[in-house]
Amino acid sequence: MRAHNQRLVLSLVRKHQALAKSEIARMTGLSAQTVSVIMRQLESDGLLLRGEPVRGKVGQPSVPMRLNPDGAYFLGLKVGRRSAELVLTDFLGQVRDRARQTYSYPTPDATLSFANSSLNDLISPMPQAAKDRISGLGIAMPFYLWDWAQTLQVPQEKMDAWRTADLRADLSAAHDIPVSVQNDATAACGAELVFGPPDGPRDFLYFYVGYFVGGGVVLNGSIYSGRGNAGALGPLPVPVATRQVKPLIDVASLYVLERAMVAAGHDAALLWEKSEHWNVPDDLLTDWIEGAARGLAHAIVSSCSLIDFECVKIDGWMPVTVKDRLIAEVDNQLSKLNLTGLERPRIDAGSVGPDARALGAASLPLSERYLVEA
Repeated sequence: MRAHNQRLVLSLVRKHQALAKSEIARMTGLSAQTVSVIMRQLESDGLLLRGEPVRGKVGQPSVPMRLNPDGAYFLGLKVGRRSAELVLTDFLGQVRDRARQTYSYPTPDATLSFANSSLNDLISPMPQAAKDRISGLGIAMPFYLWDWAQTLQVPQEKMDAWRTADLRADLSAAHDIPVSVQNDATAACGAELVFGPPDGPRDFLYFYVGYFVGGGVVLNGSIYSGRGNAGALGPLPVPVATRQVKPLIDVASLYVLERAMVAAGHDAALLWEKSEHWNVPDDLLTDWIEGAARGLAHAIVSSCSLIDFECVKIDGWMPVTVKDRLIAEVDNQLSKLNLTGLERPRIDAGSVGPDARALGAASLPLSERYLVEA
């Protein structure tokens, strides 16, 4: 119970950025004495910092407490179809350091080698006191990677090694730290929950547009995964301009744009080097945005027919200007659909950005050790 209450206090301070003991007691129903004991312990453990006293008209001044950025550190490994990235984050979710590599396709041996060398590179320069506060490693990666060989245009035997690979066990044994694994799109959704705005919606549909599009379902402030299929948005069937029906993954994924660029004789590798700036011919980009937005709009209507989402959040590996254009076009495409009997959801930009999968990976040990659903 004491550990749960400590995590509850940390969750509330994270959500509200700074809180006094009296505010936490009111929010939790815990006694003022219990809250004082908890906060003294968390401050002693280096997880909370004392703010400047706030003086009111009567009584003792209240002292807001906030999270100590150096209170804990987390590692997040994102394994993607075109790149891998490792980030080191602090207790606030700020990226302190990172390592990244691109490739044509991922293999277990190369991914493990990258992770091992990058972990050493990121951890070695840290003071020992900081190393002692590393709380775990999260891995965000596509599940069943061997099923994507054809779409990646890679010989099946190159991907079959993933069937028996166990990155979690290998990295845990090599570095003696707790390791968690989550689907990459679900992890991105988790980053939106943990690091997104504290006053954000409690129920929303989340899309992350990467090499493949994916996402998550958030209900009452928590990711709903069901028996495993909930939030697997990529397979959703959507109509396309040719009057065919295709899975959303074949319409709104970045690999569609990549192939269009290659077919037109352009170097598509630049898509995966940096997310801040793309050198994509505008006609190809416009065509992709229109097709992706049309597919996303149909997927949104289908999803909102089952669950009354307050809003839809769209994020991805792309420049902010491209994300803004995509969201505007989704709104435009929604206006063309028959929404009779449905309340149109608000379409918002995801707040985390291209780092959502890596930060989502880092949020796994953070959530498991320090947070509760507050």
